Amino acid sequence: MLRFLCCCCFSSENNGNERHPLLQPRPPELNGAESARQTRPANTDAQIVKRTGRLVMRRVCVPELDQRFSDMAETFNVQQQHYESMARHICNLQQHCNCTHNDNLAISECVRTIREEHMAKYMVSLKMKGYDFSLCVVPVGSKDESEEEPLSPRLRLAQDELKGTSESAKATMSKGTALQELIGWLLRSKDQMAEQVKLASATYQEQGRLNKNLEENMKEVRRAKELSLKYRQQAEEVLTEAAQISGTSL
Repeated sequence: MLRFLCCCCFSSENNGNERHPLLQPRPPELNGAESARQTRPANTDAQIVKRTGRLVMRRVCVPELDQRFSDMAETFNVQQQHYESMARHICNLQQHCNCTHNDNLAISECVRTIREEHMAKYMVSLKMKGYDFSLCVVPVGSKDESEEEPLSPRLRLAQDELKGTSESAKATMSKGTALQELIGWLLRSKDQMAEQVKLASATYQEQGRLNKNLEENMKEVRRAKELSLKYRQQAEEVLTEAAQISGTSL
């Protein structure tokens, strides 16, 4: 649902190299948020979460572990971008067809509206092949799409939005599979990672700081797991709905 567009933001401290973010924020999305995080009180976390959802991990100063956290964060951020793209395409389509459903990422009514609006001139249907779906538009009296004529801007926009929805939903599913593997390893290896961080710490004080970084990273790994599963579930629901509209099965 659209409310998941606003998700987790994982902060980093600026004291000590081990606390620098593993993934640098992409301007302009995070620059303002990064500045706000330097002075924000702890109780403003929920507001930050609503402003951005990119994942930033803390350093634990064990190269292998830093790389694994970085890989996981990057994969999550890419999946989130695909999910947000899918939601935007559906929102645009719903608004275009005047069938907005608040938080509901549904396309059935939109396809029906497009079909009814153009039925005098075109045969409109949703076709699906594998995990790809598209809006098929055939002029009335023609046998196939090869007999093309310029489509109206409204029909072309609907085709483009549905194509974008299809591509983004499939990419969200694909990244979700890879992400769960990365997250699974991190969750299973918590004790092992704690021992590696302990051995890598030069002083007791440094060990305390790095352990805290590791704990914070693991909290966000668990949160990323929950959000990623929701993204994947909603992408799967979109693909399932498209299959039902087209009369096929996944």
